[in-house]
Amino acid sequence: MATVKCPRCREGNMFPKGTLYSTKFAAMHKSCPCCGQVFEPEVGYYYGAMYVSFAFNVAIFLVSLFILSQFVEEVTMAMMIGVVAITVVGFLPIIFRLSRVIWISIFVRYEGPGSQIPKKLTV
Repeated sequence: MATVKCPRCREGNMFPKGTLYSTKFAAMHKSCPCCGQVFEPEVGYYYGAMYVSFAFNVAIFLVSLFILSQFVEEVTMAMMIGVVAITVVGFLPIIFRLSRVIWISIFVRYEGPGSQIPKKLTV
């Protein structure tokens, strides 16, 4: 999960190793080292990934609300904000990467192993 794979060949890493919980968690390779798939085809390509991230955060909110309601008699707004904020900040690098991977996977289809498909030329 830390580096997640290219959607075209599923072999090359999209993110550098060892950067998941660091200040460089958002750093991405420009293209796949195996098949040459460009990971940012145009400027602003990942704005749509914010909708995917929003869906993850809504799910976190709903799960937190359910869990809190099972253990606490009255769930207060401060309690809910605290639990959601801690959870979202804790999972921020994972949610960020997953939302980008899901977004690019919608538009780039799997073509096979990197050794069996033509390598894309990067500019």
